[in-house]
Amino acid sequence: MKFGVVTFPGSNCDQDMIYVLQDLLGQKVEKLWHKSTDLKDVDMVILPGGFSFGDYLRSGALAKFSPIMSEVVKHANNGGYVLGICNGFQILTESGLLEGALLHNHTQKFICKNVFLKSVSKSAAISMDLDNNRALKIPIAHGEGRFFAEDDVLKSIQDNDQILFQYSNELNTVDDFSNPNGSILNIAGITNKRKNVFGMMPHPERAADEKLLNIDGKLLFESILNHC
Repeated sequence: MKFGVVTFPGSNCDQDMIYVLQDLLGQKVEKLWHKSTDLKDVDMVILPGGFSFGDYLRSGALAKFSPIMSEVVKHANNGGYVLGICNGFQILTESGLLEGALLHNHTQKFICKNVFLKSVSKSAAISMDLDNNRALKIPIAHGEGRFFAEDDVLKSIQDNDQILFQYSNELNTVDDFSNPNGSILNIAGITNKRKNVFGMMPHPERAADEKLLNIDGKLLFESILNHC
């Protein structure tokens, strides 16, 4: 599978993602600059974490105007795969490729720590192979990760099996105590109705190397390789 990792001014997880895909998983990776309009025939575009354009206006609000994003939108609308992580998730909601919005954490503080996730969707490639009964330990690092959607959108997301992950505790229980940022329904990641665009706040690329003593994140990438 051929992946394209986009770098925006302020991206800081692009090299981590390239390392996981290329060195750990042996996949072909193209480095894509935000001013380019050539996706280089990749199968999946990845928008990595970071602080695109400094998050000075609103996370992802400026990055959606980068030239490459018009091609990413076309790619997604044509059925191509797109994955946005953290700031990438914010860019996807700002671009309209995913529903809802990412608001300031309810604590009004930046949060950087390991959390636990319950995988939910069994129809999306990124979570299809995951065990819904086992909590995954994946780190988060964000100040605007509180997922919000209007009631009708939220119902549609639930009805169409679009919730990818929910924040849980180590025992895989979803409750208020395990919600780090106030996300509605503890939502940590969603997909679109077509199931080809994925967004999540936690960083699986930071939990994919045995040297870090945690490879839970690698399971997500393996599921993608098996089903995309």
